Amino acid sequence: MEQLTLGDIIVDVELKDIKNVHLSVYPPNGRVRIAAPIRMNLDTIRIYALSKLSWIKKQQEKFRLQEREAPREYLTKEGHYLFGSRFLMKVLEHDSPPVVIIKHKTIELYVRPGTGADKRQTIIEDWYRGNLKEIVAPIITKWETTMNLNVGEFHIKKMRTKWGTCNREAKRIWLNLELAKKPVHCIEYIIVHEMAHLIEHTHNDKFIALMNHYLPEWRHLKNELNKLPISHREWGY
Repeated sequence: MEQLTLGDIIVDVELKDIKNVHLSVYPPNGRVRIAAPIRMNLDTIRIYALSKLSWIKKQQEKFRLQEREAPREYLTKEGHYLFGSRFLMKVLEHDSPPVVIIKHKTIELYVRPGTGADKRQTIIEDWYRGNLKEIVAPIITKWETTMNLNVGEFHIKKMRTKWGTCNREAKRIWLNLELAKKPVHCIEYIIVHEMAHLIEHTHNDKFIALMNHYLPEWRHLKNELNKLPISHREWGY
């Protein structure tokens, strides 16, 4: 991986076996990446990046102004999201193993007396993981049929820099735990995106053609996802 410096902007450059240059600016912090053909030298790539500088700055400013979630303390009356809907948390103490229950627009978190914020966070994150797995499994099954693909396995984990990733050889997909907070149609977009990578690993013309074919509204879904509030943690796609 090479890097270019354009004033105060750092551009990651990856030379790949592709035909065209691909420029991307990623949320949440506006990281800039250029994928360029192997034959292209850095001076040419620098000239290209400079020609796109105003667009890069505009994208970075958009991400800088994007709404951030406040740090969570997992307390009563605190707002939390599940699949795009907002709920108020209610913490209740009981002398039994922890339980999370949704009642109307409330997430009831039952914990033992004296349970600290870190433990309450772990309980909620485990609950998020379980809910996300239940949603993801049938979506993958649906798209396996549509795309004539087989996903060997999928997993959920915290990610700092991506909504999802995949391993083509193992046919394995990883999804960001933060997706449990997002609308289901946005989760489906990420799943299709990663499944398309099982066919084409780069964001080249073939990949874009796959997305256009299977999910024509993918650009709209991508924009919607990237406009939603993001975690206060430094993590993007």
